[in-house]
Amino acid sequence: MMRSFWVIVLLIASNTFMTLAWYGHLQFAQWKWFNKLGLFGVVVVSWGLAFFEHMLQVSANKYGYKNNGGNFSIIQLKVI
Repeated sequence: MMRSFWVIVLLIASNTFMTLAWYGHLQFAQWKWFNKLGLFGVVVVSWGLAFFEHMLQVSANKYGYKNNGGNFSIIQLKVI
């Protein structure tokens, strides 16, 4: 039961980072220092956020998958 809880927590955290990576960079334009970075800076920040999202998401899927000792099928993990 605890394993399922941590899988869900990791997937929620993963989704939070993905939301920041995809939509947060649109709000970064309001910060003056961020405007000076240019396209490369925006890409680095967005990919940096996506990197943490990927770490959480892959860990949750590996930890929660039935064939690895978890409680969820592939489809269940995708829906979560």
